[in-house]
Amino acid sequence: MSGQWDESTSGADGRRRAANASRSTGAARAAGTPRAGSGSRGGVGTEKAAEATGRVPAPRPGGRAEARRAAQGKGGGRGKGDGGKGEGGKSDGTAAGGRAAARNSRKPKKNVKKVVAWSVAGVLVVLAGAGGAIYYKLNGNIKSFDADAIATDRPPEAVADANGNKPVNVLLIGSDSRAGNNSDLGGGNEGGARSDTTILLHVYADHKHAVGISIPRDALVTIPACKLPNGKWTKESPGQMFNSAFSVGNSESGNPACTQNTVEKLTGIRVDHTIEVNFEGFAAMTEAVGGVDVCLPNDIYEGHLNPNLGKKGKVVLPKGKQKLAGQKALDYVRLRHGIGDESDVGRMKRQQAFLASLMAKVKGEGLNPTTLLPLADAATKSMTVDPGLDSAKKLMDFALSMKNIDLHDVKFLTTPWRYNGPRIDLVHPAVDNLWKTLQADRTIDGEDATGKQEDAPQTPAPAETTPAAPTSAPVEGPPVKVSVYNGTTVTGLAAKAAETLKTNKVTVTGTTTAKNTNKATTTVEYGTGQKANAEKIAAMFPGAVLTPTSAAGISLVLGKDYAAANPTTATAAPSVPAPLPSEVVNEARSADDDICSNVSYG
Repeated sequence: MSGQWDESTSGADGRRRAANASRSTGAARAAGTPRAGSGSRGGVGTEKAAEATGRVPAPRPGGRAEARRAAQGKGGGRGKGDGGKGEGGKSDGTAAGGRAAARNSRKPKKNVKKVVAWSVAGVLVVLAGAGGAIYYKLNGNIKSFDADAIATDRPPEAVADANGNKPVNVLLIGSDSRAGNNSDLGGGNEGGARSDTTILLHVYADHKHAVGISIPRDALVTIPACKLPNGKWTKESPGQMFNSAFSVGNSESGNPACTQNTVEKLTGIRVDHTIEVNFEGFAAMTEAVGGVDVCLPNDIYEGHLNPNLGKKGKVVLPKGKQKLAGQKALDYVRLRHGIGDESDVGRMKRQQAFLASLMAKVKGEGLNPTTLLPLADAATKSMTVDPGLDSAKKLMDFALSMKNIDLHDVKFLTTPWRYNGPRIDLVHPAVDNLWKTLQADRTIDGEDATGKQEDAPQTPAPAETTPAAPTSAPVEGPPVKVSVYNGTTVTGLAAKAAETLKTNKVTVTGTTTAKNTNKATTTVEYGTGQKANAEKIAAMFPGAVLTPTSAAGISLVLGKDYAAANPTTATAAPSVPAPLPSEVVNEARSADDDICSNVSYG
């Protein structure tokens, strides 16, 4: 965005206030004030009280910059004894351990690189061209987390549109696990795993539009109950840093299920799939595609990548456009210092730009096995997914469902936010309107992206329909069976119509929602030999028309005319959410935007 959502702490002033808050916190610690909990790394370190309750602790103020100052002997307010037994203990796998204390007791090593978890397009689309042998190979690569780690109290599933299609919500997590070869790429020797990049990708029901929402890792949120490696569950804990959810349990592989639970709690949106990729997978993917085009507004020096270097050093990432892969690509997406206000907000903008450029690169290559098969192999080796994507076939099916999305119709934006000292608050009601917009499957500029069918004709074609009889009477003789379908988005109509039929001695075989929920006129569809009975049914619903079909029996499909005639018994569909603020819409990035635009903040 062009500015954060609270002018009182915006820009450089806001960052200075954040730094002052950090130093004040450190001074309080030196005076004996106990630490609140885990820090910027998102580890879930606990105090003794937290050990007893299993709660996820509150975030540690100050974050990464303060840790570096303490490590260099430049202050930062840690205070003597900080990072000792009060935080270093572990309990039931919930504690992050004395990670900060360990950093302060040794010379800092290579700075941790940040990672963005993609390519969604590349990883998934490639599978459409893979053969049987490739399936076996990729299946062996893919890891998934347990379904029983997903919360049972979840938002409802999305409702299908008029064409029977549903929107899909995919949670994309970039982790900085230290396991395996990840430490060689900048992870250092610290244990555990953190999520440094999280994007909720909403694929609209028409499968021609998508929007990715970046959630700041330092945003203060409520972390719901999450499953630990030992099988126990934590208690819900408010006021936590968002990225600490991934560290619950302090395992080397992280806890993507807890992050999914947290996103569902935060947004009220059901997450259909989760994909997490680590350092190694990200580096390999960028190399598999031959590099990704990026852009920087100024030169980046060695000292910007490693503030502990003690000098400016040489230029490692020059100003302007360039193509990066592997380690250099990691340097770009983790870059914070020496650009803009040196915040994570600016870094998220560059990560969005990088992902857009990677998607464009993969889409431009097409289904080229020379590029895409190595890409899929590299990604799946370092990928952890939900049980719904735990095979090459499932990934392929998902990929094919998104093949018609144009780059211009893929948008990226960050949740409405403002600084809260060294942390970030999500701004209400703007962020609530954003979640409601996605729940309603509307684009960020307020357009309907459901792919609904056009209204049915108000009058039938003469060859196919016949006006209903003008009067109604109870059906006599052999029982007449009717299936009732609600052809609108108004609830309660099918049950109301069923009561009318039962009163007139008609047997109702079932009530359900029609595939087309945008039907204008109530219709009675009938099979061979059922015209006379269909006329009797139509007479019970003024304005209904008759339509012969090849299907057996009789079906009553209710339209908007019936809904309008029954306003007291029907409940209107959810209202259209309030428009998003212009700052959200104007600052959104399209996947085909210039790679040099909107890549910094402050």
